[in-house]
Amino acid sequence: QVQLVESGGGLVQPGGSLRLSCAASGRIFSINHMGWYRQAPGKERELVAFITRSDNTYYANSVKGRFTISRDNAWNTVYLQMNSLKPEDTAVYYCNSNERSTTGMTYDYWGQGTQVTVSS
Repeated sequence: QVQLVESGGGLVQPGGSLRLSCAASGRIFSINHMGWYRQAPGKERELVAFITRSDNTYYANSVKGRFTISRDNAWNTVYLQMNSLKPEDTAVYYCNSNERSTTGMTYDYWGQGTQVTVSS
């Protein structure tokens, strides 16, 4: 199992930048991938980006070219660098971990979220 804590959110003007961090702790046996989701008011939670153990990355079309996901080799921290922010990026951002247990079962773990507000 793993515990996830997000940080780095805040208020930023359009065109500005923020870097989100996700700190992972607890027993980590085998992580398949970790990523970031976001949920805006009145909308469903959507995938923003994820990174695999082989460092393959995926980005939603709405953030491609503006956001960059990265990690350290031990999966202690996962980052989301957000540049050229737009008002439509305003949402609560959640860190996610997809993990295999020793029995081969797969589990998803979630952080509590961090608020990102893009407004002038």
